[in-house]
Amino acid sequence: MVDISSKNSSAYHFLKFLRHGIRQMRTAWADGPEFVTQCPIRPGGSYTYRFTIQGQEGTLWWHAHSSWLRATVYGALIIHPKQASLYPFTKPKGETLILLGEWWDANPIDVVNEARRTGGVPNISDAYTINSQPGDLYKCSSKDTDKISVDSGETNLFRVINAALNQELFFAVANHKLTVVGVDASYSKPFTTSVIMLGPGQTTDVLITTDQPPSSYYIAGRAYSSAQNAFFDNTTTTGILEYNSIKTKPKPSVF
Repeated sequence: MVDISSKNSSAYHFLKFLRHGIRQMRTAWADGPEFVTQCPIRPGGSYTYRFTIQGQEGTLWWHAHSSWLRATVYGALIIHPKQASLYPFTKPKGETLILLGEWWDANPIDVVNEARRTGGVPNISDAYTINSQPGDLYKCSSKDTDKISVDSGETNLFRVINAALNQELFFAVANHKLTVVGVDASYSKPFTTSVIMLGPGQTTDVLITTDQPPSSYYIAGRAYSSAQNAFFDNTTTTGILEYNSIKTKPKPSVF
């Protein structure tokens, strides 16, 4: 049984929270969509979600399910194997969360409200983010770019979440292979690739082995778009995979 206590500290927004991907068996009211399965939490109010997780292990996430608030209100939900159980793959040295997001240089609620008033489509985002930072291609976040420190010769588990509101995103680490071992809290047959693509709301668990010359390597996320003549945020967000033995300028990603 999972108990999650939520308090809405916002002064003016109604909120509901969705545990994205949880199979709500006989607890549909805990699913989160406001005015669908339940009324939202009023400003200053609180609510405790109670539900049971069955048959799922791996990476999921939670987010606000009220208008466009999920553009900024979200986080990871990790389901570990039962005590004394093992992963169906070699145990990683460590685990790292990577949340891909979308950022507007405006209040997201104002963005969607403007679209409703005009009858147009919402403005595209101004940047993508890795763990809330656009990366060192932007002066505003160059000093705060997310860095992941690793040792040579180890294998780590990256739990990658696409929390972007509207956009499919590619994800890659320069010069490194990714072995996919799970998707949306279900284990998969392992396969190795240089790039993965995640739809909005999707999660992917990948193993990465630090088998390259010690250096700094870009971690990057970038949009996938196939629609002709459609506007989209054509920017790149970056993080840095940094070997502990050396600190150099990061090598470019595969994009």
